[in-house]
Amino acid sequence: MALPEGMVQAAPHSTGAGDLLQLLRDGRPRTRSELVAITGQSRSTIASRIDRLTAAGLIAPAGESSSTGGRPPATFAFNPGGHVVLAVDLGATHASLAVTDLAGTILAQEEGPLAVAEGPERVLGWVVSHGLSLVQSAGRGAIDLASVGIGLPGPVEYSSGRPINPPIMPAWNDVDVPGILTRSLGVPVLVDNDVNIMALGEHRTAWSHVSDLLLVKVATGIGAGIISDGALRRGAQGAAGDLGHIAVPGGAETPCTCGNVGCLEAIASGQAIADSLRAQGLQARTSSDVVALVRSGNIVASQAVREAGRHIGSVLAGCVSLLNPSVIVIGGILADVGEHLLAGIREVVYRRSLPLATEHLRIVAATTGAMAGVLGASAMAADAVLSPAAVDLALS
Repeated sequence: MALPEGMVQAAPHSTGAGDLLQLLRDGRPRTRSELVAITGQSRSTIASRIDRLTAAGLIAPAGESSSTGGRPPATFAFNPGGHVVLAVDLGATHASLAVTDLAGTILAQEEGPLAVAEGPERVLGWVVSHGLSLVQSAGRGAIDLASVGIGLPGPVEYSSGRPINPPIMPAWNDVDVPGILTRSLGVPVLVDNDVNIMALGEHRTAWSHVSDLLLVKVATGIGAGIISDGALRRGAQGAAGDLGHIAVPGGAETPCTCGNVGCLEAIASGQAIADSLRAQGLQARTSSDVVALVRSGNIVASQAVREAGRHIGSVLAGCVSLLNPSVIVIGGILADVGEHLLAGIREVVYRRSLPLATEHLRIVAATTGAMAGVLGASAMAADAVLSPAAVDLALS
């Protein structure tokens, strides 16, 4: 049988239903014959797996293909609306929730004040009650919920989903966050730190064509999420991307919450800038105050933000030489000041990094804004339940 243009036949192998689903996740409808040709599996095997995936709500009929004679063959495609996921982005003082389909389309969302320092019992109880309510607001039931993705504002051991000595999360160390939420919601729960899920959300939404990306969150603290060869990189203990605790070359010996001095976070974070401006007599207690001052045209605040950008750039210059990203995305609340922060970062990165590494490098503001976290949490949760192994286990 001749294959349609652009289609490559694979050698026959024992492709399970989960692997077949991966072929259809691009949303393109395919006939049984096309799937037979692509996988090398028998028609009866493909038909059986299509039936099982359809019964599970993971794929659905997508109309008929064009016919060269006789009855047009039916086509099948990924059905992202068959199930939903709950995406949660927890910050130091706020929470963002969204219910999405399996392709990341937001069906309902909610934001509210929530202090993570109140502890896991209070915070996770809030997530459960508001999450279930949001699922209902999306017109779905608890039975439709496939998984939960959650980002926490501190270090997380990804394999277990447990926070590890998070500095702004007292009483959270080694808490079994996935276990607590799974007992309440009855579905798999994936947990990562907030910057990693921001990187995943920004990458999937705006930069899916880029294989190497670095997202830097500049807010009360500073952190980075690393996309390398198209995948999120967490490091051996999940500590990759801890940009805020790299010493600034030639920086002031300012004490940092980690116990060291001269860390980037202690010198160039939104809180550090606010503290510096307040010492100069300006009304600035938070990162939001810094943004407001810059937007109002305050020259002192604008200069402070640009200088912070230079400090961030001095650390990122080493990251550029080490990781060679195509894009550096600047997110977090301080990215809302506009070009002042970006100008400082670009000034130093392009001057201090090797020309080969910066020849095609773009340094840009995040496009997803405050939604990056929930979009990344959604992608993380959906990927977990749509993986070949997870699908085969569920269908078994």
